[in-house]
Amino acid sequence: MTSRPTIATEITNLFATRNTHAVEVAVLQPADPFLDMAGEDLRRRIFLTESETGKTLCLRPEFTIPVCLDHIASQAGTPRRYSYLGEVFRQRREGGNEFFQAGIEDLGDRNTAEADARSLADAHALLQLVLPGHPLAIMLGDQTIFESVLAALGLPRGWRMRLARAFGSAPMLQAALADLANPPRNGQLDGDVAALVLDGDLEALSAHIAGGMEEAGLLASGGRAPADIARRLIEKAELRSVRLSNEAFAALKDFLAIDVPLDGASAALESFAASAGLSLGAALEKFAARARAIEAHGLPAKTIRYDAAFGRPLDYYTGIVFEIAAEGGERPLAGGGRYDRLLTLLGAKTPIPGVGFSVWLDRIEALRGEPQ
Repeated sequence: MTSRPTIATEITNLFATRNTHAVEVAVLQPADPFLDMAGEDLRRRIFLTESETGKTLCLRPEFTIPVCLDHIASQAGTPRRYSYLGEVFRQRREGGNEFFQAGIEDLGDRNTAEADARSLADAHALLQLVLPGHPLAIMLGDQTIFESVLAALGLPRGWRMRLARAFGSAPMLQAALADLANPPRNGQLDGDVAALVLDGDLEALSAHIAGGMEEAGLLASGGRAPADIARRLIEKAELRSVRLSNEAFAALKDFLAIDVPLDGASAALESFAASAGLSLGAALEKFAARARAIEAHGLPAKTIRYDAAFGRPLDYYTGIVFEIAAEGGERPLAGGGRYDRLLTLLGAKTPIPGVGFSVWLDRIEALRGEPQ
């Protein structure tokens, strides 16, 4: 076990002043929620194990999902703010595989602009406390704005989902955009399957796949059902059939190129929408309300940047995403965002909005010159 960070007491004392409930969650967690809802970057770094009953478990790779699961199990009321400080376990490109994180998860506040601003302000205050004198750089993105642009451009649901999943991963987004600009031809299907896929005949394609599986001695119960395979093949064909007009593709590229200080971001987005002839009304209103709330918290809007192509590689984010780094630093010290669909997906009976952040304590200690 790694030793508890020397700054832990300072951080927990700060959390106590922020109206949070300190929580501890189990180190061993059910693996399925992370495998289903976390981003690919996290999924492939998880340490998996198995219980005596054969249930797949993992060492806690982050805190957001476990805190939300515990909140649902406890049937606690909302709004409610949880704070944590503890170890997480995942394979990393740099540093140890066992390290400390701290953060706040803010659940149930319906004033999303204020909750978003408060989360960013809390993360910024924590870093200012433990890194006095270190200039900080804040980067914001917005999943809602991105998805609104995709919808306004008239992209079908399948393409919107693929691009939304790629948000936060530059290589995935570039690959998706390349396919959208020049849809790849599919030469891998045999004639009968290709014809059924082209017709979109789900029933006939399912029967054809089932017959092939039976002939090959493959049991459907041992893998994906023929209907699922058929549905996926038809969906892929539909994606390949879509090609954006040159004007729409240029508009999407123009949007992704927006990178401005936050105090000019609303105007930049309004100008983009007007020039592209797109209606982004509700999303733009929420964006502007959040920008005002951030400024009201005393955060320096002129030094906060909004990058339209910026996301974080976790699949559960739905709105604001942000990272805070030391000025000139390559690695984030804090990261967070909004995840309004997550608790419902985890089993909550009614929708519960959520926003939160976590900080990497080992990176902070390295900046402070403390031994790791």
